[in-house]
Amino acid sequence: MARITVEDCLVNAESRFDLVLMASRRARQLSLGRSPLVEPENDKPTVIALREIAAGKIDRSVLEPEELHLFLTPEELAEQRAADGWEQALDAPVEDAPAQPPAEGPAPEAGETP
Repeated sequence: MARITVEDCLVNAESRFDLVLMASRRARQLSLGRSPLVEPENDKPTVIALREIAAGKIDRSVLEPEELHLFLTPEELAEQRAADGWEQALDAPVEDAPAQPPAEGPAPEAGETP
């Protein structure tokens, strides 16, 4: 079983930060039951994840959509938000919720059911 080095993995990652995020996400997926893309060779999920990255079998697509913003420049993030309508949704007026009449009688004490 050959040792895996950071340099082996960095060939397929843009930075060490990128590598750490991909490896940790993939190791979590493996520990939750996903099938390895390389021969496990009795290795732990973290080592398997790093071997998959070094082999070029795992890339940023392993990350969840909410994690992808960590790799975007501010300009790319603004473009994506504009395309998704995210900023327009924040600027949209909030509709008033219908007012609910106050409950009659005293408020229930702690531990009581209404």
